[in-house]
Amino acid sequence: MKIGMVAAAAAVVVLAGCGKKEAAPAAAPAAAAETVVKIGHVGPTSGAIAHLGKDNENGARMAIDDLNAKGVTIDGKKIKFELLAEDDAADPKQGTAAAQKLVDSKVAGVIGHLNSGTSIPASKIYSDAGIPQISPSATNPKYTRQGFKTTFRVVADDVHLGGTLGKYAVTELKGKSIAVVDDRTAYGQGVADEFAKGVEAAGGKVVDRQFTNDKATDFTAILTALKAKKPDVVFFGGMDAVAGPMLRQMKQLGINAKLMGGDGICTAELTKLAAGAMADGQVVCAEAGGVEGEAKTAMTDFGTKFKAKYNADVQIYAPYVYDAVMVMADAMVKANSTDPAKYLPVLAKTEGYKGVTGTIAFDEKGDIKNGALTLYTYKADKKEQLAVVR
Repeated sequence: MKIGMVAAAAAVVVLAGCGKKEAAPAAAPAAAAETVVKIGHVGPTSGAIAHLGKDNENGARMAIDDLNAKGVTIDGKKIKFELLAEDDAADPKQGTAAAQKLVDSKVAGVIGHLNSGTSIPASKIYSDAGIPQISPSATNPKYTRQGFKTTFRVVADDVHLGGTLGKYAVTELKGKSIAVVDDRTAYGQGVADEFAKGVEAAGGKVVDRQFTNDKATDFTAILTALKAKKPDVVFFGGMDAVAGPMLRQMKQLGINAKLMGGDGICTAELTKLAAGAMADGQVVCAEAGGVEGEAKTAMTDFGTKFKAKYNADVQIYAPYVYDAVMVMADAMVKANSTDPAKYLPVLAKTEGYKGVTGTIAFDEKGDIKNGALTLYTYKADKKEQLAVVR
C-alpha cells in the first residue's frame, strides 16, 4: 500500500456493509505538562546526629508531598516540587560540597543546613549563586549577620537562646556555682558564650569553662576538673550524641548538678543516649521556637501526621523544616515566579505567615521576628514543657 493510502485509511473508519465513512475520534487532549521545581535540603543523615538530620529531611519531604497533593500553579504552569536531599554529616567541608552540588543542580531554593557550622560556610555559596536559603535550626548569630540577602532562619538565635538559659540558671535554678562545657563547633561554642554572658548579666558566676569535641565519648578529665569546683549547674553547648554519654559519666563520678543545654540536646533521643543516668528534672534545655494556646493544636496535629507517615516521633526541627519549605513556596506563588531573583524580594518581606510553628515574619537580616523559645525538662524519660518565652 502506498504511503498516501495508509494515511487516508488511518484517517477514516469504513463501516462494513454500508460504505459510510466517519471521521476518527479526536485524540484526547494531552495532559498539561508539569514544570519541575527543585528544592534542596541539606542535613546530617550520617554520623552521630543522623537521627536529627533524618528528622529534618522527613519534615521537608512531608512539605513537598503536601504541596504536590494540593497542587500549585505559578505563572499559569502546574508545578511539581522535587526534593534534592544531600548529606553533610555535620562537617563543614562536606557541607560546602553539598551546597555546590545543589547550586550546580539549579535548585530554586535550599532548606538547611541543620548545624551552624555547616550553614555558615555554605551560605556564601548560595549567596554567590543568588539562591535563597532558609535554615530551620542554625542558631549562631553570625549566620544572618554576614550581609547576605539570601539567608533566612525560622528559629530564634543563640543570643536569645543562650542568654535566656543563662538568666534561668541564676534566677530559677538558683545556680551558685555554674560550669560551662562546649564542643568547639560554631553552634556549641556560640550558645555556650551567650549562656555565660546571660549568667553574668543575671548576677551569677561561671566558675569553670571546659571544652571537648563533637565526636568525643570520654569526658573523665574535664568532668573530674569540674567536680573539684562543686558545680550545681553544668551547661553543655553541643548535641545530644555527646550530652547523653556525658550524663552517664557525670553520674559515675557522683556529679549531681543540673545539666543545661540548648536545642542540640533537647531531643526525644536524649533519654536513650543517657541510658538511665538522667534523674527526673535534672536536665533543663531550650528549643528555639515554641507555640502556646490555640497554636498548640497545629503542632500536635503535625506530630500525629508525622508519626503516621514515618513511624517516628518528631525529634526537634521537622516542623520548622516543614514551615521553611511552605514559606519558600508561598513566596514563589506571591511572586508568580520560581526564579530566585524574582521571588527572593518577596520572601524577604514575609509577614504574618501562619505556620505549624506559629506566625513567621522576617526582619531585615533574615531572622525571624519575635522568635519564641520553649524551656523543657525530662520526667520519667519524657520531655515536659516548662515555659514558652519570647
